[in-house]
Amino acid sequence: MTARAVTQNPLTQGVDETIAYTITTTPWGTAPTSVAVKAYSVASADVYTDVTSTVLSGTATTSGDIITLPALTALTLDKLYRVETKFTCSGNIFECYFEVMAER
Repeated sequence: MTARAVTQNPLTQGVDETIAYTITTTPWGTAPTSVAVKAYSVASADVYTDVTSTVLSGTATTSGDIITLPALTALTLDKLYRVETKFTCSGNIFECYFEVMAER
């Protein structure tokens, strides 16, 4: 069994930054396909607001075991974001996530 949270979790990102994060899928499998990425603003452990269209720019791409996510941008100061990436490896569907705190 593997952990769902990526190793570098949680991260910080400046509100003026735009970053295309990458995920190596080898803990789950190789040659990922059917990649889908969502972003949520996290108000509390139970309240997630979908902000995908606001903070993700572009589309996910794959190369070998690496998924390059759409760029994370336009974050709001002091908000916590959760980025979830769903993908398929060897017929299994996995979903990993990481959190990003927006800072000045």
